[in-house]
Amino acid sequence: MPVHELAQLTWEEVRELDRKNAVAILPVGAIEAHGPHLPLDTDVVIATAMARAGARKLMDHGHVVLILPALAYTAASFGSAFHGTLSISAITVTALIVDVARSLSDQGFRLLVLANVHLDPEHLTALNEAVKLARADRLLPIVFPDLTRKPWGTRLGDEFRSGACHAGRFETSIVLHERADAVRDEVRQFLAPNPQSLSKAIKAGKRTFEAAGGPRAYFGDPAAATADEGARLVDALGAILEEAVSAEI
Repeated sequence: MPVHELAQLTWEEVRELDRKNAVAILPVGAIEAHGPHLPLDTDVVIATAMARAGARKLMDHGHVVLILPALAYTAASFGSAFHGTLSISAITVTALIVDVARSLSDQGFRLLVLANVHLDPEHLTALNEAVKLARADRLLPIVFPDLTRKPWGTRLGDEFRSGACHAGRFETSIVLHERADAVRDEVRQFLAPNPQSLSKAIKAGKRTFEAAGGPRAYFGDPAAATADEGARLVDALGAILEEAVSAEI
C-alpha cells in the first residue's frame, strides 16, 4: 500500500480511497531565518521529512496515508527582524487548519495529523487551539504531537533538550540529510557554537531571536551537524508521529 501525495492524485483516485480509514498528514512550517547557513524554508523541509517518515511507519501498520501540501506560512514573530522571515497572525493559522479539517471531515477522512518542528510560541498556541476547535466543532480529530511537551522532545537528542536548537546541530543535521545542497556548508563549518537556550529565553519573557542571544538567528552547534545524525532524527520524528496517531486510534 503506497503513501499518497494528495496533490498528485486525481479527484477520482481520491474518491476511490478508503477514506474512513485514511490518515491525512499536514506538514506545517515557516518561512523564517535559520542562521547564515540554512534556507528560510528549513522548518518546511523538516516537517515534510517528518510527515514522510511517519507516513511510511503508518503504512506498515496498514493505514491509508495521504500527505497534504505543506503549510509554509505561520506565526514567526521571533525571527521577524531578519530579512525574508514572513510572519502571519496566529488567528489566521488556526482558522486555516480548522478549515482544512472541516474539508477533510466533509469528505469522510478519519484523522488529520500535524507534522511540525517550528517552535515559535504563537505558532504552537495556534496549532493547539486548532485541535480544540476541531473537537468542539465535532470535526475529524486533529493529532498534534507538540515536541515541546513530554515525552516527545526527550527523544530528539541533547541539543534539542537544552533548548539551544534553532538552526543548530539538530535542524542542520536533518537538512544535511534531506537537502544537503541547500546548506551553505562553507559558512556552516566555521560557525561557533551558540549555547544560549531559546526555550529558557522564552520562559524569561524574551520575544525575539536577538533578545534571546541569537544575533545571527541560530542557537546550538551547526558545525557539529552530520547527515547520519539527520537520518536518525528523521526516523525518530517519524516514530513520534506514528505513535501519536496510534494513541488516538
